[in-house]
Amino acid sequence: MQAALRRAARRPAAARAVGRALSARADAPNIYCDPHKFDYLREILNARVYDVAVETPLQRANSLSRKVGAECLIKREDTQPVFSFKIRGAYNKIVSLGDAALAKGVVACSAGNHAQGVAMSCNYLKAPATIVMPRGTPRIKVDAVAQHGGDYVRVLLHGDSYDDAYAEATRLVEEEGRTLIHPFDDPLVIAGQGSVGAEILRQTNGKRLDAIFCCCGGGGLLAGVAAYVKQVRPGVRVYGVEAVDAAGMTASLAAGERVVLDRVGLFADGAAVKAVGTETHRLAARYVDGMVTVDNDEICAAIKQGFEDTRCVLEPAGALALAGLRKHVESSDEVGGTYVAVASGANMDFDRLRFVSERADRSEVRLACTMPEAPGAFQKFYGLIYPCNVTEFSYRYHRADAPADVIVAFQPQTDQFMDRLAAHGYAPRDITDDELVNTHLRHLNGGRSEFVGDERIFRFEFPEAPGALKNFLAHFETDAFNCSLFHYRNYGHDFGRVLVGVQATTDRAERKLNDFLQKLGYRYTEETHNPTYVQFLTSQRCPKR
Repeated sequence: MQAALRRAARRPAAARAVGRALSARADAPNIYCDPHKFDYLREILNARVYDVAVETPLQRANSLSRKVGAECLIKREDTQPVFSFKIRGAYNKIVSLGDAALAKGVVACSAGNHAQGVAMSCNYLKAPATIVMPRGTPRIKVDAVAQHGGDYVRVLLHGDSYDDAYAEATRLVEEEGRTLIHPFDDPLVIAGQGSVGAEILRQTNGKRLDAIFCCCGGGGLLAGVAAYVKQVRPGVRVYGVEAVDAAGMTASLAAGERVVLDRVGLFADGAAVKAVGTETHRLAARYVDGMVTVDNDEICAAIKQGFEDTRCVLEPAGALALAGLRKHVESSDEVGGTYVAVASGANMDFDRLRFVSERADRSEVRLACTMPEAPGAFQKFYGLIYPCNVTEFSYRYHRADAPADVIVAFQPQTDQFMDRLAAHGYAPRDITDDELVNTHLRHLNGGRSEFVGDERIFRFEFPEAPGALKNFLAHFETDAFNCSLFHYRNYGHDFGRVLVGVQATTDRAERKLNDFLQKLGYRYTEETHNPTYVQFLTSQRCPKR
């Protein structure tokens, strides 16, 4: 038997054959009743996953490896048919059920990747399934589950929360005699996820491997990978990675018992679990070497890093392991080494991409500064940071006898910019990590002013090219008219969208302004009479006629 298991570990096809024989045993559905007698090494080696799942590549992350000075590899579970590792555990559990249980059908409660894994598994096995999802689940996820499940899966939208949906799933199990497919706290699900660890060791083929990083929500992937790796190559460390606002396993391991969190952050929603599993906690306490927690900005940076190395856009939970790997390597004294991060999923909600792009660039600094209300002050300020790439500038005229408050973001080329700006009286304050600013205040800076009655407002299209802002300021006739508003943010377009307010109070100033607009050569639209601008940014209550 042991020889057969070793051969199965090397050959997925052989593993499928041995797995079918073992999983067909009469007691398979009842193993969960006594997990302490569950032989994880044997069950992972023979997990029934390859009927629907694929052996995913182990890809070198070239860019990350250069940045951290280590050999970094990415286990591409985002390339599974359902774009996450969840298909492994779901199928391994469902295929183990006897004919009678399959005929009655299964129930799952999930708003994410587990639901898609169950749906595809039941479609393949021609087994009926009801998947309960909260009513607020995004349509794209509901449609994906329905598509994977085909005619064998019914999607039931119930309740306003996961707890409401889970209560309905439990009712269906009790009343209809169906089998609940738990997303993580089931030995057969854990064993299916553990096949990821078996593949990693096979793909590294005895070469140096220092540590493996796995995302952790309920803990199924982490427990499965650790249970296999620590029995086969105990010298390889296994780390779990959690979002700092959903660190249930970190808290549970520290306390020595399962901890139920009061609330969890939802950015990494695929791993937002208030309580890890009983069995996953037991296995993690035995096999896992440590936990790493990362914040949302670190997750966003990891999504960007994953895209640079794979051209795949990982979902936040799918990028957790990559974020944890980078944080661990950059904060440790280890030199070199080889590390694997499991990219666990790529079911990204499209509407999150803007937030990710905003928070991913860790090279950008954001400052709050004061600026004299004097002609040429902006141009002088810009001269102190040029040729740094300015990515954001927000300014609103308030009154002539008080300094202006501005928010500026740029990519510094040296670390001397704070001293240089302070020496010239701009009183810079670093607000890069100020959550209130990043989320709200940067978008509200300025607002209504009662001192801009003669203001004209223009939308410009700046070329997104070095020197575009410098060229604007060079043509700006500061001795003739006053800049009363300036707002710019680089959003990655082929041109920059810039809003500029100008006060030209004399006939000469008006002529100079018109000459400036013609000589500049940038496309623009005047919005002086835009009713929304008038309502919110001036002291008037209705547009001029």
